[in-house]
Amino acid sequence: MTLWNALQGVYLIPSLIVLFALLFYFGANSLFVKIIARLRSAIRGFTIPLEIMALPFRLLVSLIGLAICVHYLPLSPNTLELLNHALLVIAIIGISWFLLRSLVVLEQFILQYYSARVRDNEASRKIATHVSLARKILNALLVLLAMAGVLMTFDTVRQVGLSLLASAGIVSVMIGLAAQKSLTTLIAGIQIAITQPISIGDEVVVENEKGKIEEITLTFVVVQLWDQRRMIVPISWFIERPFQNWSRTSTELLGTVFLYIDYAISPETLRHELERIVASTPLWDKRVAKMQVTNSTDKSVELRALVSAANSVALWDLRCLVREELIGFLRRNYPELLPKVTMDMEQAAGA
Repeated sequence: MTLWNALQGVYLIPSLIVLFALLFYFGANSLFVKIIARLRSAIRGFTIPLEIMALPFRLLVSLIGLAICVHYLPLSPNTLELLNHALLVIAIIGISWFLLRSLVVLEQFILQYYSARVRDNEASRKIATHVSLARKILNALLVLLAMAGVLMTFDTVRQVGLSLLASAGIVSVMIGLAAQKSLTTLIAGIQIAITQPISIGDEVVVENEKGKIEEITLTFVVVQLWDQRRMIVPISWFIERPFQNWSRTSTELLGTVFLYIDYAISPETLRHELERIVASTPLWDKRVAKMQVTNSTDKSVELRALVSAANSVALWDLRCLVREELIGFLRRNYPELLPKVTMDMEQAAGA
């Protein structure tokens, strides 16, 4: 009996705590399933990942139940204080975890809501950029607050924090100098979120590399290049240096094709051929199609074909098509007037 009583004294309280935790956990699971079913029926047509909130929700419900039951257990004051402190630390972490997951769910809901109701691609990309950066800023703040909250639950850390307040001026200056670059980057990220010189999906030219904005964080921007490489650019770059944004207000673009032809060919002939080429392809958006003489030398005339397209991809294909078709037209109809630099050199060498 003495051994049995000892075992009861050692294992009874931990067994009760584990039993209550399991009961609350499975009860929270059943409650979460019902809540999710109600939410799914209320927001039909949206594929929002509500399930990612399941674990933090179960944890919080279990902590609430345990906090209530602990006060009714026959525990010593020291054990009760230690257990309450552990529950407080876990509760801070659980609440932060739950809020982080809630922000992800809210972000997905806003993005899907506006993508279904905003037809303008530019407006939807701006909304996506605002929401994404706002969530990342709130995530960083929540993590910092959670870390501060956990540390402040310890008396030692609290006393150290109070003692540091006496020299707050010196410490703030040191921290400011040490974190100057990080703060500049963080402020640049917030400025990007407000002013939006770039948005997710924008087509930009950075360091003579053309690509699309794939991701914007608080510290860097991921640019997917045309050949599927990724360029990681510090976010402060887009505040401090010039760059090209081809789709900030519209994706429509103009492109050029240059030809160097003989003086004997009438530009009007090639102008009509250009109009025929662009009219026969869906790549042209029917806005601009011009042929102009832009320069002349002692050997040739420079012609510039100016065409328009709905986006950069269509414009590239249209320029290649126009160049190929115009060269083919000259070969078929005016082969004697094509550039003869190579032939002249051969004749000179033969003479």
